[in-house]
Amino acid sequence: MDVDPGNPDIIHVNSTGYYKSEDRGDSWRRKSTPHGDNHDMWINPSNPDIIVQSNDGGANVTLDGGESWSAQDNQPTAELYQVNVDDRFSYWLYAGQQDNSTLAMPGKAAWSYRGAPPIMAVGGCETGPAVPKPGNHNIVYANCKGRFGVYNKVTGQEKQYYVGAQNMYGHNPADLNYRFQRVSPIIVSPHNPDVVYHCSQYVHVTRDEGITWETISPDLTAFEADKQVISGSPITRDITGEEFYSTIYAIAESPIKQGVLWTGANDGPIHITKDGGDNWNDVSPAALPPGGRVQTIEASPHNPAKAYVAVYRYMLDDWRPYIFRTVDYGESWTLLTDGENGIPVNEPARVIREDPGREGLLYAGTEHGVFVSFDDGAYWYSLQQNLPDVPVTDIKVYRKDLILSTMGRSFWIMDNISPLHEFDPAGMVQEPVFFNTVDAYRSPERRGLYLDYYLPEEVESAIIEIQNMEGELLKTIEADTSSGFHRMIWDLRVDVELPEDVSRRRFRGPKAVPARYTAALVVNNKRMSSGFDLLPDPRIIEEGMTFSDYQEQFELSMDIIGLFSKTSELIAGINEMLEPSEDAKDGRTGESRKQARIKDELKEIRSELVTRDDIRYPQPMLSDQIMYLYSMISRADQRPGNYAYIRYNELSEIYNTLKEQYEKYF
Repeated sequence: MDVDPGNPDIIHVNSTGYYKSEDRGDSWRRKSTPHGDNHDMWINPSNPDIIVQSNDGGANVTLDGGESWSAQDNQPTAELYQVNVDDRFSYWLYAGQQDNSTLAMPGKAAWSYRGAPPIMAVGGCETGPAVPKPGNHNIVYANCKGRFGVYNKVTGQEKQYYVGAQNMYGHNPADLNYRFQRVSPIIVSPHNPDVVYHCSQYVHVTRDEGITWETISPDLTAFEADKQVISGSPITRDITGEEFYSTIYAIAESPIKQGVLWTGANDGPIHITKDGGDNWNDVSPAALPPGGRVQTIEASPHNPAKAYVAVYRYMLDDWRPYIFRTVDYGESWTLLTDGENGIPVNEPARVIREDPGREGLLYAGTEHGVFVSFDDGAYWYSLQQNLPDVPVTDIKVYRKDLILSTMGRSFWIMDNISPLHEFDPAGMVQEPVFFNTVDAYRSPERRGLYLDYYLPEEVESAIIEIQNMEGELLKTIEADTSSGFHRMIWDLRVDVELPEDVSRRRFRGPKAVPARYTAALVVNNKRMSSGFDLLPDPRIIEEGMTFSDYQEQFELSMDIIGLFSKTSELIAGINEMLEPSEDAKDGRTGESRKQARIKDELKEIRSELVTRDDIRYPQPMLSDQIMYLYSMISRADQRPGNYAYIRYNELSEIYNTLKEQYEKYF
């Protein structure tokens, strides 16, 4: 409840709906907000008609005391429970979002999107998760508070296969056969895309997309009888089949060894099976206080005996972060968050992941952001960068990208974290370092080639050079010379010689063809090199594009640029001849009739080269026609069509004719 700071008769109440009273509560009027489930508000003490209000959809502002509100679709404030990634090129992200649908959207937006990238619901409901099937992203395993579904993007239908098929609403959980909580986990086996695990208090597995289920575990929770109650009773029954305690909250299968499964419950216990569910053992850490929610389990991508858990206890008024590691299948555990090794003692941890590219490189998501450890959790460093202060609910490391879901600020991606694979906080401080360059793709979703380097101190000069395998210099980039870490991005376009007055944005060089290249950082005459492959977009290759097509496009592009440069030189030569002499400028001599005739003829030639700028929609002349042709063949990865060559030859003939006319004056 919030009271108007200027008028105690006016009271605001935020609940499922938003209510306002102007007579101290004797009567109430429900007022509309952009989204339901209202949580909080700030009232401007100087002008109480100005209110900022938060709800499950984000935040909104009123300037008229709640009669109208600002929109929410212009802000990335989705509350996401988790993130999953499909295996297409380029990958999409999947999640359940609070008080909304599940969603799927591109992880990397192509330049051609106008406004927001496409977003689609993919079955289930707000809670998720939504898990794309490996090898077929059109199939998504979705969930709505324990109700398992198989969504097909092609048909738009979701087949329903609920484990137990028992309506959970209104039940005391102790009376149910299966207890599913709000974000009941779903995972696909990393060893077989047809094997899908789903959890209540038991682990269930299907091998036919939900048509039949097998239960492969006993109850893996603490199941304390006094915790099995009707939520909200006796005042308000709020028992909608998602608030249950004593359910499995996290599950993971070792990507190294099939059949090694880890589970964690929302009331504390951690279990493991090494034989696909025939035998289970409670391996809960002795140092872990009971009752916490095992938020995340990470099965190491490097060692089947190794796993990490993040346990969340702030709802028990315990704000300490709990991240544990085991290297012996849970026989013993090491606490990686003692409050003194980088993650603050009052910052609860939600998620822990190990980088598949470097063992012991860890990422932790907490209530306020993200941390990184280079030594398997011995010490943590903030990786916050420009990430806002927000709960990080899940992390995925995929194709060398770090992908986050957050509770209130949608998805975040840190592109190409491969420099972290080489970074040594203790040793990398004395000399400049040029990190290994990761292969790049010619794709509209990719910004280009990432070039990462470190300078221990400011230097006088630094450049980055791109060369082909024949040693030809294709691109020179002026690099940042200040101390610290730096990232430059090559847009894959080669340098071309153009007149100084030509806009580089309007007439950029063509993209390099897919091939092997070398990048080099040159610092104070010291050269450090790294090889990389420029790869074609696999979707373009599937359409029939060949490497010889890329080469044809590049060569014709360079020919057109060469023609444009020659045309520009011809224009410059004519302009120079049309400049009045110094004597003429001083008025000491007049032009002869012959000189005047020559200038008129040169102006006539120039009119065929340069488009007029004094009328609307003038006829494009040679220089603009050349640029038009270049635009046609450079907008996409394509083999030039026959008319590209025909038109190039036509324009070349026009240039040659005009040049011959110009040269007769010499």
